[in-house]
Amino acid sequence: MDENRKRYKALRNEFILWLDQLNLMLAEIDDEYYPTPGRKGINRINNNLMFHPNKPIYKDFFAAGLDKAPKTADFYLEIGIDESLFAGGLWRPEPGVLRSIRDALDYDGDEFKQIINQPSFREMFGDLYEDEKLKTSPKGFSSDHSHIDLLRHKTFAVIHTFPNELLFKKNFNQKIIDVYLEMLPFRRYLNKAISV
Repeated sequence: MDENRKRYKALRNEFILWLDQLNLMLAEIDDEYYPTPGRKGINRINNNLMFHPNKPIYKDFFAAGLDKAPKTADFYLEIGIDESLFAGGLWRPEPGVLRSIRDALDYDGDEFKQIINQPSFREMFGDLYEDEKLKTSPKGFSSDHSHIDLLRHKTFAVIHTFPNELLFKKNFNQKIIDVYLEMLPFRRYLNKAISV
C-alpha cells in the first residue's frame, strides 16, 4: 500500500466524485431516497481482520452503500478488478432485526414471495443470496410453516454481477437505474419489516 498510496488516493477521490453523481441521480428517481454523499457511503479499504483473520489486509475493490439511512437495507455497489456488482438487503442482521423480518414473513410472506418471484426480479437477481441457513425452523415457528423456506434464512440480500466493460458503456447509468428500481420493492419490504 505504501508504494501505491498516491495512486490509491487519486482513484479513491475519483470514486467518491462518481458516488456523488450517483447520489444525485438516484435522488431524482426515488422520492424516499436518503441522501448519501460519496464520503459517507464509501467503505473502508481495510478488511476487518478481527472477524476475518484469513483475509488480506486490504480489499481489492472499491465499495459503497447508497440510500443509506440508519438501520435500513441500503443499495450496495462494488467495483472489482475483473467483475463488479450491485447488491442490497440485510446481511446477517442482528437477532432483533432478524426476528422482525421473520415476523413480517409470518404475517404477509406472500407479499414478499410475490416481489422476489417477479420474472423481472428473478432475471435480474436470481434467488436470494445464498448464505447460512437454519437447518431446523426458527424458534416460535412451525417446521411446516408455509414460508419455512424463507424463515430459515439468516441473510436477506440479492446480488447482480456484471462485467467491468459495462462500466464504460454509454448506457451504464441506465443500468444502475434499472437495477435500483427493480430492487426497490424488496428493500422497502425489509425496511418496513424492521421499522415496526
